Amino acid sequence: MGDTMSIEHCILPEHYRSLLNQKETQMAIKLVKDTFERKLADNLRLIRVSAPLFVEAASGLNDNLNGVERPVHFDVKETQTEAEIVHSLAKWKRLALKQYDFGPGEGLYTDMNAIRRDEDLDNLHSIYVDQWDWEKIILRPQRTLEQLEETVRLIVRSLKETDEVLCANVPQITPIIEEKVKFITAQELLDRYPSLTAKQREDAVTKEYGTVFIEQIGGQLSNGQPHDGRAPDYDDWKLNGDLLIWDAVLNRAMEISSMGIRVDEASMIDQLNKAGCPERSVLPFHRALLAGDLPLTMGGGIGQSRICMLLLHKAHIGEVQASLWPPIMRKLCHDNGIELL
Repeated sequence: MGDTMSIEHCILPEHYRSLLNQKETQMAIKLVKDTFERKLADNLRLIRVSAPLFVEAASGLNDNLNGVERPVHFDVKETQTEAEIVHSLAKWKRLALKQYDFGPGEGLYTDMNAIRRDEDLDNLHSIYVDQWDWEKIILRPQRTLEQLEETVRLIVRSLKETDEVLCANVPQITPIIEEKVKFITAQELLDRYPSLTAKQREDAVTKEYGTVFIEQIGGQLSNGQPHDGRAPDYDDWKLNGDLLIWDAVLNRAMEISSMGIRVDEASMIDQLNKAGCPERSVLPFHRALLAGDLPLTMGGGIGQSRICMLLLHKAHIGEVQASLWPPIMRKLCHDNGIELL
């Protein structure tokens, strides 16, 4: 069954050939990552901090994603505890801002590596996840869509500046980033394309505008379904969204960031109840938030491999990161000019 799914989910662009060989690709990846990291830190006023690869299972710090994905876990001999490889650092970052004594308007970013063992593998999804995870402190009056959208524009500016540096140094590459962002809510998107699936709606609007930010993801829409799954205890579903860029190689929208203003006390309780998991409120992270011991923040994750894939005009994420792939996917890609690392 897994092999069949691998074939079904793999996009094979006709007559595809990478613009760079594997050695050139590695050099370009280094340039993209170094440049974007610097631009992001400058534009969002962030400083780099070290981050965990794993957290204690009982801490409630791991990202539950859609609530069904299994974390990789192991026991630790010295502490006699169970640990989990992180899915992301959505909750951990908020604790770190408090621990490191950050103030309003200040923020952190980190080089996050994760394993998502239950991911369905395709051109954009790998079990290995590498992101720039970032978080910054905001004041309560800044918990607005205006604040969210201004931050999105700064991230897109960072991406555009990185694209320009890459193209100036690698002549085979041409610029692709449209800096103007189309903002649209998940409900507006459904109203606009009522007969399409959520992913088809994303493709349609992103093909039209190039760069799109879909807002308010996680809550139930008028069709009775959320646009996409969101854990109830980090993003405020009314103040979050996904950043999408049109990928002409795959002829589809590519999500490069999921981000948002984080839950406060009221929105977390409301969302835990809507998600049917109010029992999470007794976990250490949740207790601290409800007690007012954590700062109000906004943050997100930005896919490192996806940005490299997009800017280098690659057809598969396996061309820019080393991961595990089903043998049939490797062969299928090789036969169609896609060389996985």
